[in-house]
Parts: sequence; structure tokens; C-alpha cells
Amino acid sequence: MANNNTQRSALGTRALNRATLDRQLLLRPARMSAVAAVEHLVGLQAQNVKPPYYALAARLDGFDPEALSTAMAGREVVRIVTMRSTIHTHTADDCLTLRPLVQPARDRELVTFRKGLAGVDLDRLAGLARDLVETEPRTMKQLREALLQEWPDADPQALAVAARCRLPLVQVTPRGLWGRSGQVSLTTAEHWLGRPAEPAPTPDAVVLRYLAAFGPASVKDMQTWAGLTRLRDAFERLRPRLVTFQDDNGVELFDLPDASRPDPDTPAPPRFLPEFDNLLLSHADRTRVVPPEHRGRSWQGNIAYRTLLVDGFLAGLWRLEDHALVIEPFDRLTRTQRDEVTAEGERMLRVMHPESSHDIRFGVVRG
Repeated sequence: MANNNTQRSALGTRALNRATLDRQLLLRPARMSAVAAVEHLVGLQAQNVKPPYYALAARLDGFDPEALSTAMAGREVVRIVTMRSTIHTHTADDCLTLRPLVQPARDRELVTFRKGLAGVDLDRLAGLARDLVETEPRTMKQLREALLQEWPDADPQALAVAARCRLPLVQVTPRGLWGRSGQVSLTTAEHWLGRPAEPAPTPDAVVLRYLAAFGPASVKDMQTWAGLTRLRDAFERLRPRLVTFQDDNGVELFDLPDASRPDPDTPAPPRFLPEFDNLLLSHADRTRVVPPEHRGRSWQGNIAYRTLLVDGFLAGLWRLEDHALVIEPFDRLTRTQRDEVTAEGERMLRVMHPESSHDIRFGVVRG
């Protein structure tokens, strides 16, 4: 494959925006299964139950929430802590490989709890916790109480965190199923999926998958997405197989030679995204999606809001309340933009809430 690094052209913000939206299946509805989309996107942020469903509704042609729910019930996809120490919905295969990849980050996370784990044998803790959750799924409270019997002087929260960090714990169903509720109960990925963990993929292989879903991107971008450090060597090994660009600040961006990089003027329809969507979280420099003047407006403290894209960029918030879809744009929309946002809102509601009717109203513009 030719090395085109000698011609390092610039990619402006709109060019990066359109390329990333295309990789994220947000320029046009993709014709693929829910499981295939979860695999392509290398997982969906899933701190809450509903976001993965809304994430796929924004991306897939003909999506039915039951498709993802059925895959989860059938153990084709699972909920597990991986990237950035947050819960993601992954395919079973990725669950068994990506978790080993990010294990070093989980080990570093334990350092902040060392005071509460004084005198605790972590290998013994992992073995005991594995026995407990593989005998029957346990809640974090149950796991905490059981471990506290072995180490009564330890910090209870630290004991539970240690179990989560040392073991690949997945949330068992009915937690995560569409339209059903269930407390968080945990067992190991190997026990739930009926097969052992697999060797972690090479960092090089994951770089290629990251670029396919989030590129073009810098080394720091991928490190932000993965919650890992020291990935420069992987990019350098791959350099002969990649092409490079510069963003408006002169930062080097890597990409797959044959990946789509649409014209910056390609139309980008409005999209209703869930809270914690990876589109907004997976780059060190988020200006390709988040205009500088709107930085921080999709968060308040530890709470993330559902977000609206207009012309490919963060443009407002949305919520469902009292049988209404309430849309709060940050700036005034043109009549055409309002019509397009309304049409996309109607489409999203037909997909996600076909059994009920919702009014669509625009809230006070946030200045």
C-alpha cells in the first residue's frame, strides 16, 4: 500500500467533521444490523441503559430497539467497563479482547484506592470475587458485603472497585434490555459468555479500528478515546500504511488511505444523540463536533445532556417530558433548519416511541 505521508495536506474543521460523521454512520442512515454497528463503532457508551438505543436510532436505517435488546438477551452484546473506565456496550468478541487491552488502565485506577486496600491481597480478592459472582450474579452491594467479611478493616467501596478493576465484570440481563428494568448484577464475562477471555489485540490492530470509526485522528485523540497512554509507538509502526494530514492548528492526524473523507460541503442532517455519545467524547480536540462557543454546554457537573447536531455540529439539547419532545437550540435556527430538526425529531420518535404520541416544541434558546 502506498505511503502518502510526503504530501501532508491540511484538513479544516468542516472536513474533519464530515469525515468523522461518515465514520460514525451519522451522515446517512446505515444499512447494517445493530450488532454490526456496535462492532464497527468499537462499542457504545452505556453509562445509562437507554443511550445505546438512541445512539443506534440516530445511525441505522430501520433500527428497532428490540434488535439490540434481543442481541443483549442472547449474549451477542454485553455491558462492561472498558474505555475510559466507563460502561460500554460491546459485542461478545470485543468484550473478551478489548477488556484485556485496557487492563493496565484498570490497574492504574486501583492506585487511587490503595489506602483503603491496605493489607488486602488483590490476587486473593480477585479469586474470591470470581467465585462469588460465578456462583450467582451479585450486586455491588452484595459483593462489597461479602468481601468485607474477609477484610473488615478495608474500605468497602475500595474492595468493590478492586473487584471491578481486577475482573471483567459484565452486567447480566434484564439490566440493559429495552423497556425492562433490573438492578445491576454482575458476573464475569467468561462465565456469562461461556468461553474464556482471548488475548488482547495488538495496539496496532485497535488503532486501525479506531481510525475506521473516529478518524482522521491524532495520537492524543485515540489515547483520549481509549483511556490509555503510550500509543505513539503503534502509530509509528503503522505510519507506512497510513496517510497523514494536519488540522488547522498543525497537529498531525493519521488516517486509513482508503477511508471516506467527504467534501466539507456535504449536507449533514440533524441528529438527536443520547447523553454520553462517543462522538463527543472520543477526541482530545473536540472542535470537529463541538464549536468553541458551545464547549461545556452539554454538561453540568456530572450530568450529561442529550445533544442535538445541526449541520454536523453540537447545536442544542433535547429531552422528553410530558409526552413532548423539547428541543433547546443554543442559537436561533433558520426556518429550514427548524423544519429539518422537526422532521428528524418525528423520525426518532417513530423509531423509539411508536406506541405513544409526542408534541414537538422548541424551548427557550439558551444564550
